[in-house]
Amino acid sequence: MQSKKHLETPHSQHSESNRRIIQQSRPSKRVYQVWKGRNRFFLGGRLVFGPDVKSLAITIFLIVVPVILFTVFVSRKLVHEFNDNVGDLIIAIPIVLAAYDILLLFLTSGRDPGIIPRNAHPPEPEDDGEASTLSADWSVSHGAPTLPLTKDVIVNGVVVKVKYCHTCMLYRPPRCSHCSICNNCVERFDHHCPWVGQCIGKRNYRLFFMFVSSTAVLCLYVFVFCWVHLKKIMDSYHCNLWRAVVRSPMSGVLIIFTFVGAWFVGGLTAFHLYLICTNQTTYENFRYRYDGKMNPYNQGCFRNVWEIFFSRIPKSKNDFRAKVKEDLPPFSSSLSRGRAMSPNVSKASFDFDMGAKRQAVAAEEFDDIQSQIESVGGGERCSTQLPHSSWGSRKGSWEITSDIEALAAEFGMEHGYSEREKIQGIL
Repeated sequence: MQSKKHLETPHSQHSESNRRIIQQSRPSKRVYQVWKGRNRFFLGGRLVFGPDVKSLAITIFLIVVPVILFTVFVSRKLVHEFNDNVGDLIIAIPIVLAAYDILLLFLTSGRDPGIIPRNAHPPEPEDDGEASTLSADWSVSHGAPTLPLTKDVIVNGVVVKVKYCHTCMLYRPPRCSHCSICNNCVERFDHHCPWVGQCIGKRNYRLFFMFVSSTAVLCLYVFVFCWVHLKKIMDSYHCNLWRAVVRSPMSGVLIIFTFVGAWFVGGLTAFHLYLICTNQTTYENFRYRYDGKMNPYNQGCFRNVWEIFFSRIPKSKNDFRAKVKEDLPPFSSSLSRGRAMSPNVSKASFDFDMGAKRQAVAAEEFDDIQSQIESVGGGERCSTQLPHSSWGSRKGSWEITSDIEALAAEFGMEHGYSEREKIQGIL
């Protein structure tokens, strides 16, 4: 009786655990909640920022504060120097430019820059041979195939090497690179901008350029009208520049600030205009990718400009709000005594975790094991008593079926436990 009770205990616990898992529905999460990159999501995954999203506060501060100071201390005094319509425009234009600038900043920073979804498993050779050839043969290391680090693809008749990303487990498309800050592969990767707090890629490069250029225009506007205000003071009071700055110190501060800012964002605007006209990215230019080589993406200045500003922005390859099932260890439904497995369950594979992961066994093999146990058990039930002289043959039979019953016991088969109970009773 003790042995019987001892045998039933683990199985009963295992069955209760299985029943709880069956009754318990798997919790569903959304893609952004299980995202493996370092992005920050807001509004339920509708806004996608980089990990350094806090830098936006500094950028907004550097845009808004100078405009407020200009409006309060400079433009209000310029209103009296011009007629009413012109004076109102002098105040309204920087406010509108600042609002437009901040809107572009959020559109650039809060959207998918062109992230390529990760693969759950490394690509197979046959999955990656679409119009490309591998640059190296598949090698075998420790009995397992390993992917080559690069492969060749054809772009506008030019052979381009693309690299394999071990983090995302995919061959990066041409012009794609893995951002170490966001931990994502980004299509047409340009750079990671700390002022925007986001990668700049295929889906937000246009907005980024518009943000930089509009900021340059705003800096130049404030810079010019601060000089106009100082000139008006010099003419009114017949004084030199220094005395005019003393009468309007805020104009002098804003001139210095906007001069530095105009050099920075203005130079950045000019640099990106050059990149657009030659169809390069910042990443490619800094690595001298096309020095002494033909740029396969350069289609002429007009077509390059058209591609950046007038082509359709591709749809995001990620649905961050899509629901996904959280992974749970698969389980086997407990078999009631004398009841066969359900046909629906028999088609699935089973994977048990009893302290450690066990090898998955196909349902067909599981049925074969069950039929062998039933055949052995049926032969044993034919005799109610086991003669002493038949112990040798019984022992042999036990040795033959011990592995099968042990495997069955591992899967929690009640039938396997019942046979072992009968053997213990007979002995």
